[in-house]
Amino acid sequence: MQTSREPQPALRVGYVPGVTLTKWREVWAERFPRRPLEVIEVDQDDQRRALDDGEVDVCFVRLPIELDELHLIKLYEELPVAWVSKDHLLAAADDEVALADLVEETVVTTVTGFHLDLVAAGEGVLLVPQSVARSHSRRDFPYRIVTDAPSTTVGLAWLKDNPHELIEEFIGVVRGRTANSSRTAKERAAKKPAPAKSPRETKPPKLGQKRGGQRRGRR
Repeated sequence: MQTSREPQPALRVGYVPGVTLTKWREVWAERFPRRPLEVIEVDQDDQRRALDDGEVDVCFVRLPIELDELHLIKLYEELPVAWVSKDHLLAAADDEVALADLVEETVVTTVTGFHLDLVAAGEGVLLVPQSVARSHSRRDFPYRIVTDAPSTTVGLAWLKDNPHELIEEFIGVVRGRTANSSRTAKERAAKKPAPAKSPRETKPPKLGQKRGGQRRGRR
């Protein structure tokens, strides 16, 4: 007796600080209401380890990341900003600053409690992606775009040997595929056996007629 295959567990989606998943989660909820996502925040320093250890199936990562045995889709670029206390001299700038304005500053690039205290005291500047500064939404910490600092790239990564059946579906959502154009939907349809055709009924030839419809002529 055949039994239906049990569905795999929920897809675990990791993301580094600053990444917003709202639009993709909404599409997923509409398309797969019975398969909720398990969303997990991952420190940027742990993004590769979380994939290797199986803590997440896919992860929104911030480059650079080791690509060995990894699939990666680059999604978008992030602007770099100088994140400072409201009393800092750079806070008086209109919208933008340059790296030259940071030469005499203590610049840090990771958001920790210690570094936030450093910035709050006016003794340091956080150089981070704009999305990170936005996600904290602190009125006492304004930020200014650094025009000549390199941008960062956010991508979606997953291990090549992860067999989870929902990974391809999630990739389709992130890439903007419609439900009908989903790659996995097409693959499932291709795997369905074609309906068996009933054999064509053949009738015996009429008297004086050969098979194939040619009447026997007189000689």
